[in-house]
Amino acid sequence: MTDRGVDLSALPKEVRDQLAELDLELSEGDITQKGYEKKRTKLLAPYIIHTPVLPPQNDVQPPAPSSSSHAPPPASSSRYRERRTRRTHRSGGTRDDRYRSDIHTEAVQAALAKHKEEKMALPMPTKRRSTYVQSPIETRTPPDSSSGSEDETSARRQSSMAAPPPLVNPNLQSPDWMNRSAQGSSTSSSASSTMSHGEAKPQPQSKPQAQPQPQYKPQYQPLYQPHHQLHEQSRTAAVTDMLAQSRIAHTENSVPPPDVTAVAPPARGPRVDLPSKAVVRGMSRGQSRSSMMETADGVPVNSRVSTKIQQLLNTLKRPKRPPLSEFFTDDSEEIVQVPQPDPNTPRPEGRQIIPVKGEPLGVVSNWPPALQAALARWGATQGKSPALTALDITGKPLYTLTYGKLWSRSVKLAYTLLNKLGTKNEQILKPGDRVALVYPNSDPGMFWVAFYGCLLAEVIPVPIEVPLSRKDAGISQVGFLLGSCGVGLALTSEICLKGLPKTPTGEILQFKGWPRLKWVITDSKYLTKPSKDWQPHIPTANTDPAYIEYKASKEGTVVGVAVSKVAMLTHCQALTQACNYCEGETLVNVLDFKKDMGLWHGVLTAVMNRIHTISVPYAVMKACPLSWVQRVHVQKARVALVKCRDLHWAMMAHRDQREISLASLRMLIVADGANPWSVSSCDAFLNVFQSHGLKPEVICPCATSPEAMTVAIRRPGVPGAPLPARAILSMGGLSHSVIRVNTEDKNSALTVQDVGHVMPGALMCIVKPDGPPQLCKTDEIGEIIINSRAGGTMYYGLPGLTKNTFEVIPVNANGVPIGEIPFVRSGLLGFVGPGSLIFVVGKIEGLLMVSGRRHNADDLVATALAVEPVKTVYRGRIAVFSVTVFYDERVVIVAEQRPDASEEDSFQWMSRVLQAIDSIHQVGLYCLALVPANTLPKTPLGGIHISDTKQFYLEGNLHPCNILMCPHTCVTNLPKPRQKQPVGVGPASVMVGNLVAGKRIAQAAGRDLGLIEDQDLVRKHQYLTEALQWRAQTDPDHVLYVLLNAKGVTVGTATCVQLHKRAEKIAAALTEKGSINTGENVVLLYPPGIDLIAAFYGCLYAGCVPVNVRPPHSQNLAATLPTVRMIIDVSKAACILTTQNLMRILRSKEAAASVNIKTWPIIIDTDDLPRRRPPHIYKPPTAEMIAYLDFSVSTTGMLTGVKISHAAISALCRSIKLQCELYSSRQIAICLDPYCGLGFVLWCLASVYSGHQSILIPPFELESCLSLWLSTLSQYRIRDTFCSYSVMELCTKGLGTQTELLKGRGVNLSCVRSCVVIAEERPRLALTQSFSKLFKDLGLSSRAVSTAFGSRVNLAVCLQGTTGPDPCTVYVDMKSLRHDRVRLVERGAPQSLPLMESGKILPGVRVIIVNPETRGPLGDSHLGEIWVNSPHNASGYYTIYGEESLQADHFNTKLSFGDPHTLWARTGYLGFVKRTELLDASGDRHDALFVVGSLDETLELRGLRYHPTDIETSVSRAHRSIAESAVFTWTNLLVVVSELCGSEQDALDLVPLITNVVLEEHHLIVGVVVIVDPGVIPINSRGEKQRMHLRDSFLADQLDPIYVAYNM
Repeated sequence: MTDRGVDLSALPKEVRDQLAELDLELSEGDITQKGYEKKRTKLLAPYIIHTPVLPPQNDVQPPAPSSSSHAPPPASSSRYRERRTRRTHRSGGTRDDRYRSDIHTEAVQAALAKHKEEKMALPMPTKRRSTYVQSPIETRTPPDSSSGSEDETSARRQSSMAAPPPLVNPNLQSPDWMNRSAQGSSTSSSASSTMSHGEAKPQPQSKPQAQPQPQYKPQYQPLYQPHHQLHEQSRTAAVTDMLAQSRIAHTENSVPPPDVTAVAPPARGPRVDLPSKAVVRGMSRGQSRSSMMETADGVPVNSRVSTKIQQLLNTLKRPKRPPLSEFFTDDSEEIVQVPQPDPNTPRPEGRQIIPVKGEPLGVVSNWPPALQAALARWGATQGKSPALTALDITGKPLYTLTYGKLWSRSVKLAYTLLNKLGTKNEQILKPGDRVALVYPNSDPGMFWVAFYGCLLAEVIPVPIEVPLSRKDAGISQVGFLLGSCGVGLALTSEICLKGLPKTPTGEILQFKGWPRLKWVITDSKYLTKPSKDWQPHIPTANTDPAYIEYKASKEGTVVGVAVSKVAMLTHCQALTQACNYCEGETLVNVLDFKKDMGLWHGVLTAVMNRIHTISVPYAVMKACPLSWVQRVHVQKARVALVKCRDLHWAMMAHRDQREISLASLRMLIVADGANPWSVSSCDAFLNVFQSHGLKPEVICPCATSPEAMTVAIRRPGVPGAPLPARAILSMGGLSHSVIRVNTEDKNSALTVQDVGHVMPGALMCIVKPDGPPQLCKTDEIGEIIINSRAGGTMYYGLPGLTKNTFEVIPVNANGVPIGEIPFVRSGLLGFVGPGSLIFVVGKIEGLLMVSGRRHNADDLVATALAVEPVKTVYRGRIAVFSVTVFYDERVVIVAEQRPDASEEDSFQWMSRVLQAIDSIHQVGLYCLALVPANTLPKTPLGGIHISDTKQFYLEGNLHPCNILMCPHTCVTNLPKPRQKQPVGVGPASVMVGNLVAGKRIAQAAGRDLGLIEDQDLVRKHQYLTEALQWRAQTDPDHVLYVLLNAKGVTVGTATCVQLHKRAEKIAAALTEKGSINTGENVVLLYPPGIDLIAAFYGCLYAGCVPVNVRPPHSQNLAATLPTVRMIIDVSKAACILTTQNLMRILRSKEAAASVNIKTWPIIIDTDDLPRRRPPHIYKPPTAEMIAYLDFSVSTTGMLTGVKISHAAISALCRSIKLQCELYSSRQIAICLDPYCGLGFVLWCLASVYSGHQSILIPPFELESCLSLWLSTLSQYRIRDTFCSYSVMELCTKGLGTQTELLKGRGVNLSCVRSCVVIAEERPRLALTQSFSKLFKDLGLSSRAVSTAFGSRVNLAVCLQGTTGPDPCTVYVDMKSLRHDRVRLVERGAPQSLPLMESGKILPGVRVIIVNPETRGPLGDSHLGEIWVNSPHNASGYYTIYGEESLQADHFNTKLSFGDPHTLWARTGYLGFVKRTELLDASGDRHDALFVVGSLDETLELRGLRYHPTDIETSVSRAHRSIAESAVFTWTNLLVVVSELCGSEQDALDLVPLITNVVLEEHHLIVGVVVIVDPGVIPINSRGEKQRMHLRDSFLADQLDPIYVAYNM
């Protein structure tokens, strides 16, 4: 970048402002990276200070091993000694030896130092301390105090320099706007990062500043903002989505929320309607908020969470690597952004490689015709000669097996296997059968006998690991191997059999996925001596399989590589020739003798050459790491067979032993020498032991694979000859599969040593690892393939896999095969260097293909280990693998954390690893997880079982104790953000276009309300008060209401006359006690019941306007009372009607703690009123007068009161009466909260109008008796019932398992004809379907369940009713919905969303779908805002000063084109109308209305519109422990809050799964993941999530989360 030499803080203010604006444009995607850099360079040009560039020094590293001292740092050795005094066995603090490289460590430190200059820290995750006992108690997180003495702040600043800088391109300086945002507050957001975790403890002398308490003040957020404020807003663009695009562009509500008036309840007991910070729709604009301290972005200063989010935002505003494309065409197919190929990518330039030939395999006269023949010969002629010495756990020789003993025991076993296993006549094993060999690593003798016994019996041995428990890593995959090889018999030793896991009856456990096995003990005492004339049959080696070696693939599948008898023999001959083995030599073997080099050299070639093998088991190495060196010294061994880890361990322990000589060694074979990271272990070992007689030329790295067996091995050198050169390669080149000598950047170099020449008698090529096996060029990395008689022949039992691996014919650049001979893929990646030396740079199974570049897992492990892991990582145990998320591989690193590592250390380490890998490998990490020590699945020899670890990660079973996700950095292929094109087409043209295309305008209507002929009826129904009086006269004893309690017992009834009399009493009390004037507002505060209904009609009789309010919850006054207070204040109520009990609560001390109880209006308790009649019953002069006010808190936390006129009540009741066919003889059951919307209408109004009987079931009674509602339906034979989603959910979750029990009690729901869910949201299809399915057994018809839809402007738009077609379901493409379009797809299509019709449109209602921006009508099946016209629309918002503009906009709106006269009300919901094939009652085709979601709730992200419920559905599917989830945005970050219903150790498992699922299904990156306890997400009485309230609680740090992860 150009600003290298610029001090940004010294720039003039206007330049800084312009820079800030530029950065903002880039982060919003308004400008391309190229344009950004150009403009920025121009701005900074006058201020650049030019510094001379120094030429780089010592880039080239000389090849000599001693050139850079590889001795381990003295600190580690002294630490080792100190540790040895504490415990005898090896401890875990040291780095993993596999990847020890001091050069690399220096490189990593240098790369990290580059990042040091940037002082911005990553936000540290917040974790509840109870979750993990692993970290010390001092690190408890105090809330950030925004106070502090001078020196405390400076302490914080200093520590922030040590805090981990963010993962960014090292060339970028931190832009100026980042630092500026922090200057206002006393704890700067850039400094509080990792320090918020309790290191800067407040000084005792500093007095903390008084924090603003969440005191309730009746202030409301204005729905309006003056225009200049909006302009300012668009510039800072920080809180753009505060109210997620309020309905109309210019009423965007962008003021930050103040302190929360209530803490989220700990358990989701009572469902509370909590307005988010008291936002009232339609309040005056004068009352703005002043009590808020704010930072520049409208974040409350005292909020710790938001400081972190601010930090995260700062980290993310960095320019991303792939530049944004110049433009974006809005295509219906979501296109994954494919980064354009970089023209500077290195490409191979060499010629096509020529196959490399090994030297011919010599023919020696005394080579045996078969390996068994060699054993027979030595057994007969050299019987006393030692074949094998086994060591005990202390490293002392335990026993020695001679060639004579080995021969006689093997013959005995062969005889037993063939003749003595079954009864006399039956032969259980036949030649060619497969047999499992199960022997522990500590018992090589038994294994040798078993292996050669099988060869002599001509059965095929399949050596496997000893299963230790049912939970062994990969145990079921071993079962797959045994199954594919058809194994039915297992050989083992007596001791081993005793140690196998058993069932309680003493049987051996049946392991998961294993075939049934018969176990045979092979100890000598159980074998039968063959008769004199019996001799084993030893044919000349042929192509039949001799043995099967197991191999685990990258995916974890275990397959068996079959090795033929001739391949086994030829391989031994080739090894003998290459290693120059002589008869009678001594060999020390530290490797596993069951497979690979340990078997080939230590068991097979050793016997062929009568070598004496000394086997050092893994257990001995753990106890005494120097044991193999001592054995070489004592036995004067000529050859030793080791891995890098053995070199490293010996080096660490060598100071304990002075007198050791390795002069006898002529060959030190390093089995994993092909690992590029082995070179430093070899050098360091040589450095230490050269003084003990070790000669440099004896170190022989080799390359092997199970399929190709030995690929290449370095031959022992001639003393004094120069050592082979090293290759110093550029890692950047390697990632493009190109060999480039590293010159420019020393940090990203990889030093590799050769693995010698190709094996004798073999032919080798290098081909491209994927696609057809095309020959590579000379400077290209590819897979090594081998043609040789000495290699595997097939994957046993798996012909398909075999063909791709064992029968490869390489092709040239034109795709023409280069010959006929088949090659075997070795799985090794490498190239041929000068002098035909082979270099290996990695394995196919460790290959991670990220964005078209190849990275080697081992290289990443090495880099991670070079970042001072000693404090954090347990024994250097790190696993690296990739997972596929959103069309690309993503790199995941999992490491075991030391038990004593602090939270701070771990987070520091993680952030440093991110930077190191980014700098050195130029690849972003997707996820970095730390798990408790010893919890990762292990391989038999103690390594990490990668495929199982990956499986655990994907299933959410890893249980990390720390996790860092970085999707923002590494996911660079997201679709481009949508930029809304200016619509050049006006609404008229759209309409004409639709008509021309033959599409009808999207409108629908219910049937006519019809005329009422009878004058009497008109009078009776003009006002509800008159209807009640008329019923009291004409049918006084007809029961209108029955109230039930939790036991299903009637606790109250009301006949027409009783209701009328009670209403009169209340009206009299209002005029006498309350001296209320007509038209004044009266608050009704009642539990659900008949008192509420009486009080409502009492108000109407007295001429007052009732305002129905949910009473406060006695157990949760702090949360619920402020809402009550707020509605009383907003409605300017003159009086409160309530019960004695509630009156006591309102005046209690507890209430005084939440609100000011001295200023309540008059409170009248209506429990024991005297029998009085009002002087007259009020009759309104016109039907347009307000009958009542309906207040409700929306899910966005908006408190809205609407005015309902007398005319609207009559029209709505008539509409419901027609739709549901209600009349006096009918009974309906209502299980709803009666406080607002359609619930209130059904509870209080409909029965008085239609005369039907309502059975009232208060929903809270279901908490004590879940089956109350369903048993009532059954008992009263109810045909029509109404409920809410929360009631349906309670029944589904609570009674789902008890259907049989209910059936036994005689509950029968076959009577139910319609069960309607009353809601103001998109139908919850999953819930209604599972309800129908669950209670189908109780006779519930699948057609019965349907939904209603209402909104603030019209309480009931749709209601299924009794006639008309069933509600239909369509499937919509979710991608199109995000673009505000509807594309219908087939059921089961990917990314499809099922939507159910929201019930039938009510009589008298007309609906039209309108474009919310142009206000023009839309065509059929187009997404737009639902507008409604009906006689029962609300009259407007209730406001103190008339907000006419808002009123006009939401209630009296006209279309911009088409029908300009009709007045419509805007519901604020998106939806579409679709004409279906079904017919309605009048025989016309039925128009269905589909509600998609509330406009206020939608999230605008990346230019697309998302509905929170869709994201939440995906999140809830991600893991079984997610109970409920909610999403919201905060400054363009998506925040996901999930309730954890499992154990707290699962909490961190959810973070990657949630991030994955949202990325995969919605193409969004989650910014913050918050894991909370069940019941924290607030849900209102209608069962809707209060997302804005949740957001406020989160930002005010009131959620007490289990874990908060900030995704980078």
